[in-house]
Amino acid sequence: MSAAVKNVLIIGGGFSGMSAAIQLRKKGIEVDLVEIDPGWRSYGAGITIGGPSLRALNEVGVLDDVKTRGYCSEGVDLFSAEGHPIAQLPTPSCGPGVPGSGGIMRQDLAKILANATRESGTGVRLGCTFSEIYPSDDEVRVQFTDGSSGSYDLVIGADGLYSSTRQAVFPDAPVPRFTRQGVWRAVAPLGDVERAAMFMGRNTKAGFNPISDDQLYLFVTEDRPENLRIPDEELLPRLSQLLEEFSAPVIRRIADSLGPDSLICYRPLEGLLMPRPWYKNRVLLIGDAVHATTPHLASGAGIGIEDAIVIAEELAATDNLEIALEAFQDRRWERCRMVVENSARLGEIEVTGGDRQEHGRIMGESMQALAQPI
Repeated sequence: MSAAVKNVLIIGGGFSGMSAAIQLRKKGIEVDLVEIDPGWRSYGAGITIGGPSLRALNEVGVLDDVKTRGYCSEGVDLFSAEGHPIAQLPTPSCGPGVPGSGGIMRQDLAKILANATRESGTGVRLGCTFSEIYPSDDEVRVQFTDGSSGSYDLVIGADGLYSSTRQAVFPDAPVPRFTRQGVWRAVAPLGDVERAAMFMGRNTKAGFNPISDDQLYLFVTEDRPENLRIPDEELLPRLSQLLEEFSAPVIRRIADSLGPDSLICYRPLEGLLMPRPWYKNRVLLIGDAVHATTPHLASGAGIGIEDAIVIAEELAATDNLEIALEAFQDRRWERCRMVVENSARLGEIEVTGGDRQEHGRIMGESMQALAQPI
């Protein structure tokens, strides 16, 4: 057991929080996890998982389940809106038995990690979060919304983009920034699709990724000057209108398959990179709570899962918590900064109609950097 910490509280039961619980339990650390949603639900459609993210899921121990319930392939094809080939982007290898790319329903990945979290021996409490948090040099005292309380050697805030932990412990931290883009996602029949592809419109990008043996998920990014909610009844007609620009046969086939019963989601694209330090006393932020990225590099979930792996490794490597937290930051800062800032730049290029060569160069360099060890 690590002498740095004996017990840890994780606030937030998303991908980062669940992965942290699993990895910390492997090190013999006692873990409680609180999740405010009583149903422990995950919202959205599909999720693209690049090779580096699949490597992280392999380290957590759930890659086989992801392969079984999702879909894995190699490479990404790039086309014009009309379906003319532009380029083929390789997906670098990230280890033996680790595919270059994959996709899965977000809800399926959440269930896989939730099962692994419970099996790890983590104490999970749903419909519960903190009401007060009192960090100090020696411990963190926490009052919970169910009326209970506890003391912990370390608290990990993994509660997402609008993190209550960040707000409570780091009141001067930056807030999420709207990037003037939104992303649409929808689930459709797979057809004869074999791997991921993207189609470049004038100011809109469409793409898809297989997520199972019979389904794919479609994604479309569009310029959106204002961050406004879109009513549910407008989702299908607005997405259909956006897809009119794309005459590529496969996109037309997917567009024609969408109907009133299709799963369609829209969300504004927001980003956040909190300057160091990412911890205060004995409270640490990980995942979207500290480095939320737009999906242009398909790495937001992956770098959060990597956070979980690294903090567990560093806590097990020393009996000094300060050294462990500093080592965590040193290993994570540049990699996470690169993902957040390069993703934001890709979005800027798309919004402004910028240089597509720069866009391709950033994509290629970022993929190569992410393939490096964490």
